[in-house]
Amino acid sequence: MATTRENLMATLKAKYPSMFLKTTEEFDGSGGGIWVGGENGDEAKDGRPLFDYYTQDGGEVHYVFGVHKEIGTILEKNGWYAEWYDAGTLMFYEM
Repeated sequence: MATTRENLMATLKAKYPSMFLKTTEEFDGSGGGIWVGGENGDEAKDGRPLFDYYTQDGGEVHYVFGVHKEIGTILEKNGWYAEWYDAGTLMFYEM
């Protein structure tokens, strides 16, 4: 069972206090997801950006489709996944 959207947002905000997190309803009216800013400068423990759209070639060791493995692991463990909207915007959705 996936973590609720509210709990995931709280978890992410506690770990990454400056992360831009809003609901997808606030973005475009679609329900259930989390709207995430991909260019806020949030960093993983290794100092790399959490999100880098341009690493989507699959050759980067630290990213999977532009999402740092650190945040990807958090999402997966909570039953969520990331999807790019554009180069600076991601949406997180429940699996």
